[in-house]
Amino acid sequence: MTFAPTRPLGATRNRFLGAVYARNSGAVMSRGLLATRSSNAAIVVSGFFEPVFYLLSMGIGLGALVGTVVTTTGQEVSYAAFIAPALLAVSAMNGAIYDSTWNVFFKMNYAKLYEGMLTTSLGPLDVALGEIGLALLRGVLYALGFLIIMQSLGLNLSWTAILALPAVVLIAFGFASLGMAVTSYLTTFQQMDWINFVMLPMFLFSATFYPLSVYPEPIQLVVQALPLWHGVELIRGLTTGALSVALLGHVLYYVVMIAIGLVFTTSRLKKLFLD
Repeated sequence: MTFAPTRPLGATRNRFLGAVYARNSGAVMSRGLLATRSSNAAIVVSGFFEPVFYLLSMGIGLGALVGTVVTTTGQEVSYAAFIAPALLAVSAMNGAIYDSTWNVFFKMNYAKLYEGMLTTSLGPLDVALGEIGLALLRGVLYALGFLIIMQSLGLNLSWTAILALPAVVLIAFGFASLGMAVTSYLTTFQQMDWINFVMLPMFLFSATFYPLSVYPEPIQLVVQALPLWHGVELIRGLTTGALSVALLGHVLYYVVMIAIGLVFTTSRLKKLFLD
């Protein structure tokens, strides 16, 4: 009696992973960086200044009238120190979202770039990670510049503010992965307007400019479900030195957000261009 040779479990996994991932997402990032340098570098740089203007006009200008604000953890800080970490989270969100939505939408529906990429050895996960990596890089560059400005203005109140940089990476990764996942389902420029429709209220109502306690309790529950609120609270806790177990909850929120975004983006690209 003879038995057919069995395929090793590792080989089965590699074969399955090989259908979606060729371990070459760096090629997608390299192509994107070259395109950015040659065509729209000025646009990328201009996106950095929006939160800076908000900080100067509201944090310093309006802050002179507001005085101090009490944070969620009970700390009393200047108004500028209150909104600066929130604007840092916004900066990471904006950089990640702009690259993972509008740029991805054009490449997917008009340039037909991904269709060409997926005729090569690249898989959907390579494309997803490459594009998310580009968006992540933009978000981190925005946030790094803003963090330096915060330091120069004396708005980082604790040495733990240095941990805000890896936290920014996490926030940008979360928004980039989810942004690309959503964009993969959109087909017209009119539908893209929904992204701004969602981002603007989230920017205004995520305890960015005033404490969560000013809202009625039912509205507080809605605010606490927003991804930007978790980013704001995470960064604010690190820059003010208010470390607590709650920060781990904010981190977990973004880990789940990243996983959902990657799964949906990869499956959507596979369905659109390979199935």
